[in-house]
Amino acid sequence: MTLVRDATPSSITFRLDNSSGVPPYLQIVHQVEHALRLGYLRRGDQLPRVKDVVASLAINPNTVLKAYRQLEQKGLIGGRPGQGTFVESDGPVAVLGDLSALEKRLVTGWFPDAEAAGLDEEGMRALFMSAMRSFHARRERAARSRRTRAPVKRGIAG
Repeated sequence: MTLVRDATPSSITFRLDNSSGVPPYLQIVHQVEHALRLGYLRRGDQLPRVKDVVASLAINPNTVLKAYRQLEQKGLIGGRPGQGTFVESDGPVAVLGDLSALEKRLVTGWFPDAEAAGLDEEGMRALFMSAMRSFHARRERAARSRRTRAPVKRGIAG
C-alpha cells in the first residue's frame, strides 16, 4: 500500500497490491483510514471521484462504491451530490513531526537491517506484525501485573 499526497483536487492516490490477498475494496478502506490516522487526509479533503479511481486502477466501479459505502457507514466520509466525496471525520491523528522521525529510523535502520537478514517485503511485514503482537501482549501483562499488585485501601472500623 502506498499513500501519495498530490496536487490534484483529491489528497490521496490509491494503490492496489494484487498479491496481498486483501480484497481491493478493503485496501481502499484501509488506505483512507491510514491516511486519516497519519494526518495525510483531514476533514474537508476530497476523495478521488469513483470514475477516476476506476480509470487509474482498472477496477469495477462497484468495488470503489463498496469501499466508499463502508467508509461512510463508519462516519469517516460523506458524499455531496454534484460535488464529490469528502472526509467528514477528524480521526485520531499522530503528530507528523514525530512520525517523520519514526519513519526515518525505519527507512535508514530497521528496513536495511531486515533486508540484510534476508527478509523480503512479506517477511518484513510478518516480522513487524509479530513484534507488534509481542509488544501488545507485554503491555497487557504489565497492566495486569500492576492491577494485581495495587495496594488495597482499608478503612478503620470503629
